Amino acid sequence: MAVFNDAAESRHTAPRQPGESGAFPQAATAAASAGRWRSGDPAGEWANAYLRGLLGLDLAAAVTAGMLAFQLRIAEWSAAPAAVPAMALSLFLPLLWVIAVATGGGYARRFIGLGTEEFRRVLSAGVLLTAFVTVVAYASQANLARGYVLVILPTVTLLSLVARYAWRKFLHRLRRDGRCMRRVIVVGHRDGVRDLIGQFRREPYHGMQVIGACLPAEQCEAQPDLDGCPVYGDFSRVPDVVELTGAATVAVLTCPEMDGVELRRLAWQLEKSGTELTVAPALMEVAGPRTTIRPVAGLPLLHVEHPELAGGRRLVKGAFDRLAAAMALLVLSPLLLVLGAVIRCTSPGPILFRQTRVGKDGARFTLYKFRTMVDGAEVLKAALRPRNEHDGVLFKMRADPRVTRVGAWLRRYSLDELPQLINVVLGEMSLVGPRPPLPEEVASYGDDVRRRLVVKPGLTGLWQISGRADLSWEESVRLDLRYVENWSLTLDVQILWKTWSAVIRGAGAY
Repeated sequence: MAVFNDAAESRHTAPRQPGESGAFPQAATAAASAGRWRSGDPAGEWANAYLRGLLGLDLAAAVTAGMLAFQLRIAEWSAAPAAVPAMALSLFLPLLWVIAVATGGGYARRFIGLGTEEFRRVLSAGVLLTAFVTVVAYASQANLARGYVLVILPTVTLLSLVARYAWRKFLHRLRRDGRCMRRVIVVGHRDGVRDLIGQFRREPYHGMQVIGACLPAEQCEAQPDLDGCPVYGDFSRVPDVVELTGAATVAVLTCPEMDGVELRRLAWQLEKSGTELTVAPALMEVAGPRTTIRPVAGLPLLHVEHPELAGGRRLVKGAFDRLAAAMALLVLSPLLLVLGAVIRCTSPGPILFRQTRVGKDGARFTLYKFRTMVDGAEVLKAALRPRNEHDGVLFKMRADPRVTRVGAWLRRYSLDELPQLINVVLGEMSLVGPRPPLPEEVASYGDDVRRRLVVKPGLTGLWQISGRADLSWEESVRLDLRYVENWSLTLDVQILWKTWSAVIRGAGAY
């Protein structure tokens, strides 16, 4: 979803009162007041401050890289003239770097706080600046050492990427506190609107705060609010609702009433005030490189590629998984031995817990984990099933009496999952993928849920970095299907990176 138009946010510093519109309930005023930016900044000012912070970080990265590279290479120059081009590059690097990042779209508002596009554009800026400096040095016959160029430009790129990542995490922390949010009016049918409200509340780092909804006329009377968000009226009132509430974005969900003609008229009406219009496609959980817009006969058609479930990229993924898992087993072998000894000494029973799970295409395999429960825990499961705290087909208890003291600690930090590296080496699992299900769980799957089985299960996945056992069954399935539909090597690397944070926090692990 596109991000942040300051003009759309700053124009509504004083929302109109209900009496001025003559068409809305008093709840509108309360919602507009309660939904103001809780950061204390004027509406939209936080986005400018965030971009100024990015600019400052890029300048600091360039200055640091220039000083570091010059100090590392100056000892190799015996004559002062050889150092002049390097000094010039170091002095002008902050300006060159900011220009390169800006030209590449690294300061575009729509990339604030979300996705990998910001980082990709910074990386592209580093590559292009390296090529530019090389060409200019060659054309001007400047005595610029190639080693110096190969030190300073990759260094500034890396420093900027790290600084931007930390700056984004700071923004995410603010958003978890309700700050720096973008006010959204959702247009659609009741169920779709409710789902979107729930998703934005579960994932506040997106920066979207739903402050109200517009439903079809026949649903307005029966539904005065949706999960605490007021319903302001039907679709014809969207422009007035935007003006009343000070919303910066209108999100239109798929519904027959909002066809192409109506969407175009709505866009014209919102254009007058600079309000952003976003449209959710009917095909959910498909994003990234699989979707492209193709103009055909004057119509913008959304083209969806099939997910790549076989072929060369899958071979690369399999090789990467096995090699990385083998290296991890080698590096972690001392830790694995210590954990095994602790388990053996603190409770009777085997060190490893073996259980049949279902993998790719329904093939069964033996999954290995460190034992975290008393020996024979599976026999006790039937008696505890009435105390199941998880919806759907999963069995979970926050205070499972079968879990040992050491086992609870292992579960909190997911250390009990480490032996599954053996399954990855054997080719039965991947490092990243859907959660490996039990046969009895698979037996209750519907046709849609069976889609999870077209790829290998993973040691970690979107479920791991999104809440683990705290997720509902529907949410777990949705995340697994999202991974299947949008798999890529880049996504795998992102999930592996975020897994460390999820494990350290220990949230949702029991």
